[in-house]
This record gives sequence, structure tokens and C-alpha cells, in this order.
Amino acid sequence: MPRRRDRHGRGLRGPLAAPNPFSGRPVPLRRPSRVDFFNDCVTAAMSDIAAVSPDALTGIVVGVEEVPHLNTAWSGNRVPLSAALEPSRGRRAQIVIFERPLEHRATSRSDLRRLVHQTIVEQLSALTGRSIEELGGEPEWDD
Repeated sequence: MPRRRDRHGRGLRGPLAAPNPFSGRPVPLRRPSRVDFFNDCVTAAMSDIAAVSPDALTGIVVGVEEVPHLNTAWSGNRVPLSAALEPSRGRRAQIVIFERPLEHRATSRSDLRRLVHQTIVEQLSALTGRSIEELGGEPEWDD
């Protein structure tokens, strides 16, 4: 293997890891940022729900906010993890997921993935009247 030099302080030349043998794509060398991982969790949860119940998300907007900014005070001592807003004239139904409270409650990245999925399913169940099991309930996770 030819020796590569770090000319002019520009860093290493060439790949540091072989591409993924299954997809052919390069292997990421860094963990996704906190925000990127959270957005991936939300996207994965919505994909899982759509695979189980394709029409469940029809007419519902799912959004992410960092912390709750609600017009009304919540009850109890706990910060809300999400909010479901019924449709009104000129506005579709919405589910808002609060990033920081969910991250604070989770103990690991896999726990955060489960918690995001569970939260979206519970809010979707409240909006649509469907059972949690019908919407995908608790999926099987690979840890």
C-alpha cells in the first residue's frame, strides 16, 4: 500500500473506512448530532406507523419544537412531552413533539427512539380515536 503524506496540513487523503458492503455507501465516521438523531427518531417513528397503518397520518402534521411554548399552563408537576391539536377551520390537525423534555426523560439513544415512537403513537391515537395497537403500539427494536 503506498504511503500517503499529509501535504500542507490538509489532513489525510483517501477513505478511512471501506464502504458498507450491503449498500455501497461510505460509512459515517462520526455520530449524528443530537438534533439529527432526534429528527431521525421522528422520521423512523412516522415510517413505522405508516407501514402498519398507511392512512393514519393523513391530514395530520407532525412537528418538532425544542421546548414547550403553550398558551395555556399545563397541569401537574411534569413538563409535557408532546401536544395534539385538533383540526380547526383553515388548520389541519397537528402533533407537536417537544425535543428537550423527551431527551431528558430518555436514558439512552435507543430509549429515546422508543419514547419518541410511543409519544407519537399516543398522540395520534388521541387525535384519530384509533387504538394504540392498531397504530403500531410498541415495535420490536434491535439493541
